Amino acid sequence: MPQDMFKRVELPKQLPDERRHNFSEVSLGYTIAMAQTEASRCLECPKPLCRDGCPVGIQIPQFIHFVKGGDFESAYNKIAEDSNLPAICGRVCPQEEQCEKRCVRGIKGDAVSIGALERFVADWYMNNKQFAPADIKQNGKRVAVVGAGPSGLTCAADLAKRGYSVTVFEALHKAGGVLSYGIPEFRLPKALVAREIKNLETLGVKFETNVVIGKSVTVDELFADGFRAVFIGSGAGLPTFMNIEGENLNGVYAANEYLTRSNLMKAYSKDSTTPIKRGGRVAVVGAGNVAMDSARTALRLGASEVTIVYRRGKDEMPAREEEIENAVEEGVKLQLLTAPVEVIGKNFKVAGLRCQKMELGEADVSGRRRPTPVKGSEFVLNVETVIVAIGQSPNPLLCRTTSGLNTHKWGGIIVNEETMESSKPNVYAGGDAVTGAATVILAMGAGRKATKAIDERLKG
Repeated sequence: MPQDMFKRVELPKQLPDERRHNFSEVSLGYTIAMAQTEASRCLECPKPLCRDGCPVGIQIPQFIHFVKGGDFESAYNKIAEDSNLPAICGRVCPQEEQCEKRCVRGIKGDAVSIGALERFVADWYMNNKQFAPADIKQNGKRVAVVGAGPSGLTCAADLAKRGYSVTVFEALHKAGGVLSYGIPEFRLPKALVAREIKNLETLGVKFETNVVIGKSVTVDELFADGFRAVFIGSGAGLPTFMNIEGENLNGVYAANEYLTRSNLMKAYSKDSTTPIKRGGRVAVVGAGNVAMDSARTALRLGASEVTIVYRRGKDEMPAREEEIENAVEEGVKLQLLTAPVEVIGKNFKVAGLRCQKMELGEADVSGRRRPTPVKGSEFVLNVETVIVAIGQSPNPLLCRTTSGLNTHKWGGIIVNEETMESSKPNVYAGGDAVTGAATVILAMGAGRKATKAIDERLKG
């Protein structure tokens, strides 16, 4: 076997010094030749372990087989049997922890670059074909979907394909959920999100934006209006803060707010009227994907220096390795084993972040070693902006206004993990509203599970 069969074809991307100054997509994607070369590395295992690692069960060896032979339309159709958002998943799914982690080729060498091939196929189809769904026979039954994020979009599309009349209610003015407001343009172009949503409209899915379920209308009122089932995919938009002195100063942002202002409200555009602080020195507290997105966005908005402040070490950072590498390449600094203890203020504005060094002790309930303070190690990080990216939980409004809906103490909706049905009959839930902040593909998997259960219930 040639030695190069052990190494994957690397995705080309913008150079760090160029990309840190623009919001264009960092990764440039495979060319046709690159995609076919990478596809030729797939062993087409008769019992594909890679598929077992995919939350929506994409038939991976089959679609890669079509790429290898140059039949990209068939490759797309094969992916579309199991995924309604292939252009999105190919970009933001943590394949290295899912399908690629189980790839047999990865035992000796690099795993096949499944995500990059999925992205290539979806992009090729968008550029060369028109989405044309088969003629769908309507069954006359209505289902409401709360939230136009990954789980809601997946459930809506799958139900529409089965003949249901589906209406998606979205609180914001644009559909997409975290795909629109949370993930930056340089990782996920919003034109792609809009195109995927347009495909759902072609299936017959209706979207009603600026509707806050629990305020504009309640879940009980949806049933009274004739909907036979409700799927809740309202996400986790309630930010977690540090509860330290100075957190209410001007210049302190929740990551959700900061990214929403930039992504959905287009503060990155010089013509935007959306207020957001630009330039200066920025500290981002946290080390997940949201923290990396915030740090890299701050750079592109003109920050002179951006520092990730994280209370554990590099091995414990929860962000994707690719995102950490991209951030460091672009100039983001890592201040590890460090915890904030106070936001210092002057004239009601941020004038610094007082921090304390930490050391790792015994493992906590998460399995990671618990950070403990080092006595006498306090210091001040000179910054003018602080972005808090330490987690989110579901907004309690919907649950408080829905009778008979049980939740965990932290706010997540309690569901049957096999059917995704909640304690309230015919109300299903999935995605971050159930798990707390997690990945796009896991949310999609929950939407698919719920679709199957709703279909079986409504068919009696």
